[in-house]
Amino acid sequence: MNNIEKTENIFTHFEKFIKLSESLKSELSKRIKPIVFKKGELVLDANNISKKSYFINKGILRTYFIKDGKEISEYFSGKGEWVNSPNSFMQRELDIYYIDAIEYTEAYFITAYDLVYLFDNFPEMERYARLSMGTVFGHLMDRITSIRFTTAKEKYIHFQKTYSTIHHRIPLGMVASYLGITQETLSRIRAEK
Repeated sequence: MNNIEKTENIFTHFEKFIKLSESLKSELSKRIKPIVFKKGELVLDANNISKKSYFINKGILRTYFIKDGKEISEYFSGKGEWVNSPNSFMQRELDIYYIDAIEYTEAYFITAYDLVYLFDNFPEMERYARLSMGTVFGHLMDRITSIRFTTAKEKYIHFQKTYSTIHHRIPLGMVASYLGITQETLSRIRAEK
């Protein structure tokens, strides 16, 4: 990824929420760096503090935790989305979440230190954070409702809508753990279509 490609992609994302001044564009260009992850690569180990937030340009990252020796998928992030371990990133402490690459992934990252600098020096970044987090909050509320009040089939339909552009690229075992059902149940639901 060259620098022009990097800045244009990231600027387009930010401009969905805020107007970017030339000085903010310059600071973003200095502080956001490209990174590539191979399929299966561990992006964040729960034994480390999340010091970077990743913006996906291409590919899929999965956030998960381990319970009783099993990986439980918490959410998936695709093109145009940020991902980190939120509590760890913001509080600078250990959390339960791991992040890995489901497929080859091109991303950009910003460190917590650089993000704080941007918040301190560019008030519009606070507006960006509020507006973009509103989208995440809505998604989480939908997920909680789906988990608590729907059948396995309805959970799967909700999953397909939520991840409409990437659901077909996520391995079934990861989908089943996200939905809280067995892979056999998921296979039966998919066969009913």
